[in-house]
Amino acid sequence: MLPGVCARKTVLGNHCSAFIDSPYSRTGILYKNPIHADMLDAARQVKLVYIVNVVIDGNKRTVAAFAGDTATAHRKGCEFLSGYCTVQAKPADIVITTNGGAPMDQNVYQCVKGLTAAEATAKEGAIIIMCAALADGAGGDGFYRALKQCESPEALYREIQGIGQDETRPDQWEYQILSRILMKHKVIFVSEKENQRMIEDMKMIYAPDIKTALEIAHNIKGEDALLTVIPDGISVVVRS
Repeated sequence: MLPGVCARKTVLGNHCSAFIDSPYSRTGILYKNPIHADMLDAARQVKLVYIVNVVIDGNKRTVAAFAGDTATAHRKGCEFLSGYCTVQAKPADIVITTNGGAPMDQNVYQCVKGLTAAEATAKEGAIIIMCAALADGAGGDGFYRALKQCESPEALYREIQGIGQDETRPDQWEYQILSRILMKHKVIFVSEKENQRMIEDMKMIYAPDIKTALEIAHNIKGEDALLTVIPDGISVVVRS
């Protein structure tokens, strides 16, 4: 129901700055998650009584199905899936992540998802390295300009926090999350040379290959820095 068939204002309100700011608005968290709670409330208001959810494997084949009550069936599906996609990791000084390759690494906007997986296991001040082709560039002019034109990620985050729920802007949630990450971590993007200016405009560091990215990271964090590698940042829930 939400966001599927809701009005623009409702969808934007569901992605408001206060909801995104909650520490419970993270991958794999349902309890106390205001975004999830808002979606459940929308389902109740329209009296949605039955759902069918499926779990798919890496080859897009259905491996399990959960049907019935909106909240119960969804929760049971999440419990089943968590046993396969949740991993424990020590907080690291350097984290390498990806968006799982094409088509999900097509732009910076989509890659924020993989960055949140790295964020979940990164020490304060850690370096995050994202490897992505970025064939589609930034993924939206408004998203790009918000980062390019801001004084700093901190300033942009403060600005977003002052925006009310009924005034939420398109893509605001994505640059709010990226700003949050950049406030705590240096982000190095390994991508094609033509993306260098865009990456640097968005307050991140460009590297032509993983070797160069690691050299930059080790120069900052030291040669004995603890390293974590996340092969597919959008298909895993990281706990530390």
